[in-house]
Amino acid sequence: MSSQIEILSAALSVALEPSLGAVAISDLRRLLGGASRETWSFDATQDDGSLRQLVLRRDPPTRPGWPGTMGTEARCLRASAQAGLAVPQVLLDSDSADLFGSAGIVMERIEGDTLARRILRDEKFQDARSALAADCGTFLAGLHAIDPQVVAPLQSADPLKQIRLTLDALDMPSPTFEFAIRWLESNRPQTLSTAIVHGDFRLGNFIVGEEGLRAVLDWELVHLGDPREDLGWLCVKAWRFGAAEPVGGFGTREDLLAAYQAAGGAPVSLAELHWWEVFGTLRWGAICMTQTHAHLSGLLRSVELAAIGRRVCETEWDLLLLLEPVATTEALSKSALAKAALQLEQSQLEQSQLEQSQPGTTQAPIEGLHGRPSAEELLQAVREFLTEQVMPSTEGSLSFHARVASNVIAMVERELVLGPQQDQHRATSLREFGVGSERELAASIRSGGFSENRVALLELLADGVLSSLLVARPTYLDPPS
Repeated sequence: MSSQIEILSAALSVALEPSLGAVAISDLRRLLGGASRETWSFDATQDDGSLRQLVLRRDPPTRPGWPGTMGTEARCLRASAQAGLAVPQVLLDSDSADLFGSAGIVMERIEGDTLARRILRDEKFQDARSALAADCGTFLAGLHAIDPQVVAPLQSADPLKQIRLTLDALDMPSPTFEFAIRWLESNRPQTLSTAIVHGDFRLGNFIVGEEGLRAVLDWELVHLGDPREDLGWLCVKAWRFGAAEPVGGFGTREDLLAAYQAAGGAPVSLAELHWWEVFGTLRWGAICMTQTHAHLSGLLRSVELAAIGRRVCETEWDLLLLLEPVATTEALSKSALAKAALQLEQSQLEQSQLEQSQPGTTQAPIEGLHGRPSAEELLQAVREFLTEQVMPSTEGSLSFHARVASNVIAMVERELVLGPQQDQHRATSLREFGVGSERELAASIRSGGFSENRVALLELLADGVLSSLLVARPTYLDPPS
């Protein structure tokens, strides 16, 4: 890492000289976070002693991004700054690898917090939370008012068609996604005028101070589109990070829309916002599939990306709640017994494992080829190693991925307990519905089947998604904090 820092420091010094004069680079360090880009924080001291606190965002040198993306992002940041919006000042950008070893942008470093859970829970951000919905509405109104020609060219495509193309290419059929797509196709609102769309406007991409929004980051998904896309994306449940308020975990839809219109944005109804929230939820599910496909295909092996594949059931559940809240809530009440049974099974398993681990106890012989330790006992041993030894002794990325791996192992333990019975029950349910698999069910929904039997279809979808959640993440069914 030291040699990498030395090489990058020298490159930054040379690259910044035309705009800042001779500078000395210090305190260069890579920041955590960012799935597709590297973020480096550093200080640049000029000849007169003045200090510039800066950030470099660049593509990983081994995984270059789409050509021209960095320049597009820089143009949008400059145009937003010109319009008076809360964004960092761009000092330098390059779409080539000549300056920073890969395409990158150097911009000012703005103090504040980006960690969603702190912003949503820490007492010092209480005033910020009360202002953020209005801040976001005001920012988006200003962004959407910028003439797209100022930052041209920008990519443009029908978002719903793009989702369909993505899902077809992944070949990971989801009956619930097909149900949602049919609803989106049938209820699509009339298109508004085209605007610059940030594309990932949410907590995690905001710098927040105690007074509210200080800057909007991560413009790599910027494109031309319907401005309501940004509003709906901010309302997707995944970006509430466990908090209850529907807008980013910090505000109401009404406050967001009122601030947006007061700042010059076009009037947007709650029904229109709902459509884009449903679309955003589906989009996040497709992104989860895309990320886990990168792992499964061997393109980028990662325990984090592997685990994300099991989060698809979360977005499926969110879609059902958005589209059929009454029927889905009824299905949830029926699942209470299943969740209680899971907790009982886990308690019994843990008690059995505790008894077996006591010294001096005599173990009953285990039938079967492999004997002991059983698969469950092996998983428990690895999970204990990760949680009790690896996580406390590490920090940063290694500690985070150890926690992800521990959660994956716990998921597999639940599947070993519940999976066989769930698989048998699901096969029976599908057969009674006249299909032989989830793939067949998805294909039939896509072709318009079961339209005359909507209630039964919803029960079947909810039953399957709930079974997946009880294995993947039972706590997802708990009410928000």
